[in-house]
Amino acid sequence: MGTRSGAERDAITIEIGYALVSALFAAGVVFGAIGGSGYALELPHPLRRVLLLIGGACALVVFVWRTVHVLWRFPYGAGRGPRQPSQPGRTSPDS
Repeated sequence: MGTRSGAERDAITIEIGYALVSALFAAGVVFGAIGGSGYALELPHPLRRVLLLIGGACALVVFVWRTVHVLWRFPYGAGRGPRQPSQPGRTSPDS
């Protein structure tokens, strides 16, 4: 594998930043929806604590899933251009 150009390194850095920020946002929304419902509905303290734990666990899962999902779709590798959509039924690029 060859060395990466500055543009490729910058693209990877931006993609990682986007993955982390979008995952943090999604996890915050999930945590707020599940954990915040205990406060919005004025539930008893033990039930609120359970909802906070469940919300935290779900937020962690969403954070990891979103990060992996975004980074998995990024085209890594030298000489590997952007992925092209498949064209069912075509046998060559100029058909």
